[in-house]
Amino acid sequence: MLMNKLLLVFLVLALISCKKTEETPTYDVLQKSSLSESQLQDKILGMLVGSAIGDAMGAPTEMWSRESIALEYGFVERLDSMVREASPEGIWIPNLPAGGTTDDTRWKVLAANYLLGQKPGSLDPKGFAKQILKTYESSLEKFKSLDSQDPEPYEKIMLEVNWLSEWAKVSYPFLDNNLPAFVDSLSKFYGGEMVCAGLLYAPAIGAFFPGDPEKAYREGYKLTFFDLGYARDISALSMAMTAAGMKAGATKSDLLASLRLDPEKYFESRLVGRTSHRILKDALWINEEAKKQDSISPYLDSKSKALAYAFSLLDQKQQDMPFHAGEIYIQSLTAMIYADFDFKNSLIFLVNYGRDNDTTAALVGGILGAWYGFEKLPEKERIQVLKVSKEVLGIDLEEKARQLTTHLLGN
Repeated sequence: MLMNKLLLVFLVLALISCKKTEETPTYDVLQKSSLSESQLQDKILGMLVGSAIGDAMGAPTEMWSRESIALEYGFVERLDSMVREASPEGIWIPNLPAGGTTDDTRWKVLAANYLLGQKPGSLDPKGFAKQILKTYESSLEKFKSLDSQDPEPYEKIMLEVNWLSEWAKVSYPFLDNNLPAFVDSLSKFYGGEMVCAGLLYAPAIGAFFPGDPEKAYREGYKLTFFDLGYARDISALSMAMTAAGMKAGATKSDLLASLRLDPEKYFESRLVGRTSHRILKDALWINEEAKKQDSISPYLDSKSKALAYAFSLLDQKQQDMPFHAGEIYIQSLTAMIYADFDFKNSLIFLVNYGRDNDTTAALVGGILGAWYGFEKLPEKERIQVLKVSKEVLGIDLEEKARQLTTHLLGN
């Protein structure tokens, strides 16, 4: 009888131990990435600042045509001030100095704030919706503190409110598990266009899974519920690409290889196949055709026949909306491949091409910034962006990178 009791106690303790292990899995970030703590923080900061540099380079000419860019700014190779109006998705302070940013950087910060409440190795999509609503509702709260007849302070707050209003319409029914309302709101999200939703925060999510691109895809895919169609796939692939670059010794081939991951089995789509892979092949083809026109210099030249031809081929791939997810993706891939994954030349390609050039440059800047790390980014630009972000926009990118690193390592 005593032996039976002891055996029963042993079994109970074993079950408790197993349950505890299942509930508290560990995700060893440094083991996955083979990075030191300082290297990890350098890459996370590189992602944030690299994205902000791209955003800042494209922001003065966002949505402009190539002709308009060339007429007013010439061939853009550096940061410049912004002579433009404020808008919800654009800048919130008119005429920002060089280094100022738009919603593309705000999205990386919002995503980082969400990640600080997530367990390393696992993401909660409802938590992401809550973070968006928390940010949205905090803007609404600002109206209560206003006591003025002057319309200007109300207009400033409305910029913040309208930035996330479309996202809030989708987030509320998503949190309430109201499927009919969620489907209805999603089908009307920015007019039902296949806009680049997940691509706005993809590098930040990918950086949460350094050195583990498949995990980044699987977990990040959960957060693509604002995307329509194959935009979900390309958002998750951009997350995977960011993660692939955050492994010690990662190469250009590693970044490209991550684009063939297919956890959601898009390759098995009947009659259609995988659209994201066709886009990758188109980007590779555009670059091969461009090389036939002229030798591709390591430095981008406004008079290059190869560059002009690459631009003309991209023109043929344009969608109705410049911020269409597929268009953003092909321009971003083409730029990186054309520039041989050089950080600044990739941004120069995208900014001078035009269209939604702050978003494309911010996406590529985040991916390549995570690969290169902060210390290898162009010094003048990284200092300028950090300064303007902190002193003018109230965004401390260095502190955000430190917080994310500490959180990932459980310190």
